[in-house]
This record gives sequence, C-alpha cells and structure tokens, in this order.
Amino acid sequence: MHFLDQAKIYVRSGEGGPGAVSFRREKYIEYGGPDGGNGGKGGDIVFECIAGLNTLIDFRYTQHFRAPRGSGGSGSNRTGAGGEDLVIRVPLGTQVLSEDKEEVLIDFTQVGQREVLFRGGDGGRGNASYKTSTNRTPRQHGTGWPYGEAWVWLRLKLLADAGLVGLPNAGKSTFINQVTNAQAKVGEYAFTTTRPQLGVVRHKQREFVVADIPGLIQGAAEGAGIGDRFLGHIERCRVLLHLVDANDADVAESYRIVRDELENYGEGLTDKNVIVALNKIDMLDAELIAALSAELAEASGAEVMAISGASGAGIEAVLDKLIGAIGPAPGAAKDLEEGEVPVAWSPL
Repeated sequence: MHFLDQAKIYVRSGEGGPGAVSFRREKYIEYGGPDGGNGGKGGDIVFECIAGLNTLIDFRYTQHFRAPRGSGGSGSNRTGAGGEDLVIRVPLGTQVLSEDKEEVLIDFTQVGQREVLFRGGDGGRGNASYKTSTNRTPRQHGTGWPYGEAWVWLRLKLLADAGLVGLPNAGKSTFINQVTNAQAKVGEYAFTTTRPQLGVVRHKQREFVVADIPGLIQGAAEGAGIGDRFLGHIERCRVLLHLVDANDADVAESYRIVRDELENYGEGLTDKNVIVALNKIDMLDAELIAALSAELAEASGAEVMAISGASGAGIEAVLDKLIGAIGPAPGAAKDLEEGEVPVAWSPL
C-alpha cells in the first residue's frame, strides 16, 4: 500500500429541503387551511478518526464529498426526511487544514473522535408555519437553507513516542529494524527510506512507538532532498534520537547540519529532549570511538552514546534512556508516598 500524508479534497454539506405549499382538502371539511410541512435538514459533513489506517491514499482517488440534501415537505404537515450525514474516515494524527493551509480546522488525536466540519442546511418552512390571524391562506414557503462547502487539506502526522533523525545513511533504518518489528529497506545509497516508517519497541515490559523519517541534508528547509517534507511526523514525539554515522569525515559537522535543519523547520523540534548516539561503531576500535564521542559531545553539549544498529552494541542502553525520556506508560501506578503500602490489584 502506498503512503500518502497530504491530500486536498472538496467537501459540501447537504442543502435543506424546501417547505411545501399545501391546503387541506377533505370531504365535508371546509376552510381546511394550510397544511404544508417543513423541509428536511441536509446532511452534515462529519470526520471520524478510526484505527487501522496509516495513510491518506484513499483520498487520491476520491476528492469530492457531497452530503445529500434534505427532502421537501409535503401536505398534512409532514416534514421532509433529513439527508444522511456523510462520514469521512481518517487515520489517527490527521489534521484538517484550510485551503491556504494557514488554519488548523480539526486535529485528530484520539481514535473514535468525531467532528462536524459543515452542518447541513435547515429545511425551509412550509406554508402552514406562515398562517396568522390575518393571513389565513399563506402561499409563501422557505426554499431551504444553503449548504457549507470548501476545499480543505488533509495532513497526516504519524503519532510516535520517539523519532529518529539524522543524515542519509546514518543507520536509522537498520536501528529501527533491530529494535522493532518494522521491515524498513536498508541500502548503501542515500535516501533509501522514502517514506516514514513506524515500529513498536518492546523493552523491559514497556512498549513505545518509534518513527523513522527520510534523512535530512543541508538545505532541506529550502526544499533540498525529501526529508523536510516528513518532519511533521515527528512534531508530536516526546523525544528524538539523533543518529550520527561514525564513518563521516566530520561527525560534529554532521550533527550541526541536522540541527540547523530542525531549527529552520521550527515547530518546536529543537526544544524537544534529544538523545545523541554515535552509530556504526562495530568496525572501529575503542580509542577512535572515544575520540569521536568526545568530538560529538563537544558539538552537541550532550552525553553521546556509542551504538551499532547492525551488531546490537549499546542498543540496550539507548532503549533504557528512551524509556526514561518518554516517561511512565499511560495508566502506570503512581509513586507511593513514604510509608504507604501498595494495594494488591483486584478486579472488584
């Protein structure tokens, strides 16, 4: 299945049905008076967040969504049937943006979340509702209220606990294959990863989601390469793991290139907790690893962890640090006060 994280669609709610102009005509009943019913309400445009989707590819082939209009009213004061709501199902992490992408209209952060973007138009009034003491045979009626319509953008931001960043060939795909059940493609050329990958890490009775995005290069914020387009997928990560290839000519410069692109992108990425790791150490001796780690630590101002995604060296320590940065799992037991005795779990 192809991955698509942006799509432009047209949505239109249903127009209200017209009210009826009708008069009661029954045998032996004179002056029956008006009995035209109101029109039905048009269908709403509803977005719903569901589980099991991780791409917007369906919206590449269907771009127009129109809710049905309400039915017209009829005699005997019968109100027309309302139009059915049109439900548009989107994956978790989807944002609905205005056509100019300047305003976030809806942000889906929970499965099951439902939001009405455009309400259907109300039905028009039938002539029975216009009857007064001085206007006993009204012939006017309402035609129904108009619909709401717009072109909107759908933008998917994958939700993950930790995000991997680094230059192309920094070993991000190898790392995510080592620690998760993902099957990311690994190659000896730049931009092997062309779309974001998600994997679930299971470590020390904890589970968390890791996102791997295409590598960043210098000038990515101005459109160079492809990684800048996918940075939105790590905006909501609680921690970033910055991988630096130990085989680069200048590991400090490699670190600074990526940090500069994160800063140019904005959206608070440089304010996130970052773990720096020197990757691909399996072919280096201890003395060179120590020298490169010290150089990288000076450039980043942070502790540098030496790892190898291929051999697994240092992976346990990195996962421990990721869990510490991510924080306690949702629903985890609270810390006990001094002297407090833990209560055994019971279903009752």
